[in-house]
Amino acid sequence: MSNKQIILVTGVADFWGAQVASRLLSPATPETDYHVIGLDSEPPDESLKGLDFIQADIRNPLFVDLLKSEQVHTVCHLVFAESVRASEAAFDVNVMGTMKVLGACAEAGVRKVVLKSSLSIYGANPSNPSFITEQQPPQTGRSYGTTRNLVEIEAFCNGFRRQVPEMVMTILRFASIIGPQADTPMTRFLKQPMAPVLLGFDPLMQVIHEKDVVEALVYAIQNDVPGVFNVAAEGILPLSRLVALASKLPIPVFHLFAYLGADVMGMAGVSAGRHWPIEIDYLRYPWVGDLTKMREDLGFVPSYTAEEALREFAGEQRLRRYMPESAALAYDEERLRDTIERRNRAREISSSNLEETQS
Repeated sequence: MSNKQIILVTGVADFWGAQVASRLLSPATPETDYHVIGLDSEPPDESLKGLDFIQADIRNPLFVDLLKSEQVHTVCHLVFAESVRASEAAFDVNVMGTMKVLGACAEAGVRKVVLKSSLSIYGANPSNPSFITEQQPPQTGRSYGTTRNLVEIEAFCNGFRRQVPEMVMTILRFASIIGPQADTPMTRFLKQPMAPVLLGFDPLMQVIHEKDVVEALVYAIQNDVPGVFNVAAEGILPLSRLVALASKLPIPVFHLFAYLGADVMGMAGVSAGRHWPIEIDYLRYPWVGDLTKMREDLGFVPSYTAEEALREFAGEQRLRRYMPESAALAYDEERLRDTIERRNRAREISSSNLEETQS
């Protein structure tokens, strides 16, 4: 094990942790020898071949001893409890848990930490620039509990980076994530029979495919790319186009009624997230991230464009409902052919960018 790079992935029992660990253990990862340790308070539902699983909570005071004894090189921290309403339990896991993980990493001499964040931390408001750069400070506003926690985490990380400059820290702020497996606010919004939108508002939106989220996290693990990066698929779409590509019927709602309804549900103890999986402000105002740093500094190219990701998502939904097995197999073949072409195209673009940088 001594000649292997030790990578620890937290939250391996959840979707993102399991996907990242699986990708690192895949034969398609030629970058050599990784010893992947998966950490979670509960064992994963499915065992991953080659994964060294350790059952423990990230807030365990012995976590730092584990990092030291295993000589962990990189930590990809993916433990996160999503919540619409602010809650003490979610804050303890998300914010306090991340603080403890970073503190333990610093004490144990971990060289690199990779964190998953969201473009939603910029807030959605009419004063946002057309393209928001990574320099714009996060805003809380009327944010859901999840966004508030992400803002708190990044505020801590800003100070932490100054205190521990020798550690490579990469924070990836992802656009709205869509895909056949991921459970996100955007997938829940698009899986509803009808999509509630605000009458008179059609903000520009960004998305990213779930596979590209995993690829970006793995890329950050494999490469030293310190800093904060907006990450989204190429292509910016108005909400109306996004809903149309997902084959959903838009239901216009007067914005004052939408806010009033959400407030009433909150006071009654009913989760607004059931009817409004995406916070209402984010369906009203723009929050488009600038991708210059992603292309030039991070050097990452998503395989799916926004339109390709949405068309695949809509196709998957129709496939599950209507297609017989023979048609499903034919669709699967067509989809794989498109995927191969996309990946080849992404590799060509990445190779071209690398050559330009070297020249």
